[in-house]
Amino acid sequence: MEAAVFILSLVDCCALIFLSVYFIITLSDLECDYINARACCSKLNKWVIPEMIGQCLSTMLMLVSMHWFIFLLNLPVAAWNIYRYAKVPMGNMGVFDPTEIHNRGQLKSHMKEAMIKLGYHLLCFFIYLYSMILALIND
Repeated sequence: MEAAVFILSLVDCCALIFLSVYFIITLSDLECDYINARACCSKLNKWVIPEMIGQCLSTMLMLVSMHWFIFLLNLPVAAWNIYRYAKVPMGNMGVFDPTEIHNRGQLKSHMKEAMIKLGYHLLCFFIYLYSMILALIND
């Protein structure tokens, strides 16, 4: 059971790493003017809810399997994703809005957030991998 939890978390973490890299590449394309703001924001907004669901799934798996340290490690990121989605102003296209992405350094802050999430998911990947191997050896 414990190994299955970590295998599922590992697969989920791989998907979240892919999404983080996708966000970084798309935001870099916008920064270099390879795509326009509307196309960039529509591409990124498509993946905000799947990212939130993936992070919440990993958090809930750790809660249900009673791995408290990893649960507490996942909880702030899941809460941040929910907060960010809930605080989208009325009338905006989504978390990434083409009319505001160039204002007040939002592009830089979105890029910094994507980089931090990439580092976080890489850390979680190795924690899940170690925990999975440990669970498989102990079974």
